[in-house]
Amino acid sequence: MTQTLVVERPVPGVAVLRLDRPRQLNAIDEVMVGELGRACTELGADADVRAVVLTGAGRGFCSGIDMRAFGPGMLEASAPAIDRLRFQEAMAALPQALRAMPQPVIAAVNGPCVGAGLALCLAADIRICSAAASFGNAAILLGLSGAEMGMSYHLPRIVGTSVAADWMLTGRMVSAAEADRRGLVSEVVEPEALEQRALELATGIAGLAPLGVQLTKRALQVNTDAPGFSQAVELENRNQVLTHATDDAAARRATWS
Repeated sequence: MTQTLVVERPVPGVAVLRLDRPRQLNAIDEVMVGELGRACTELGADADVRAVVLTGAGRGFCSGIDMRAFGPGMLEASAPAIDRLRFQEAMAALPQALRAMPQPVIAAVNGPCVGAGLALCLAADIRICSAAASFGNAAILLGLSGAEMGMSYHLPRIVGTSVAADWMLTGRMVSAAEADRRGLVSEVVEPEALEQRALELATGIAGLAPLGVQLTKRALQVNTDAPGFSQAVELENRNQVLTHATDDAAARRATWS
């Protein structure tokens, strides 16, 4: 049982991981930090789960850290630096846990996606959103660095350095239309169609060969930082050799003959 999350299995092979604090626009509190980390680990280890949809309950995706009621773990600025570092590391572990899942993660952004919520969104493999979604870095508006929870890594690679600098240095909110235009999301749909579209994508992926899917995800992650074309091709070559020898691949090839 969880207090801040709902995990659903709507179709075989697909898990929906729903942030469930709708009255707070799914802001992250201390309980959610622990529950979300554990859920990523548990779903990642479940061989029956082949794709994951991450979304929010109610009208928000995730409005960031709950500044009003995070819990007793929230530290004052006067706390020792080492304790504040541990707090930040615990928050940064959340997008790391999402990124480390072997299954592809589809972020279905249904509303405001701000701060830590944006970090979670960026850690997903595929991002789609409703026309009602909006995105913001926001930390800089609180006097903090806009670079946190992996955002200075992910965002420039997704939208380019100049656009990332604009969003992170101003903290301004970005509409679904601008997010689509800049390549942050691959698709914008009407709010009532968002979850069904995410499930369609996830179901399609879940129907593919698991090893091929997982090695594709890893190659995309690793080769984003590849030092050159040759190194990227080396990894791709090895992945193809590994997947070619599987029974799953043989069965699928047979249907094409």
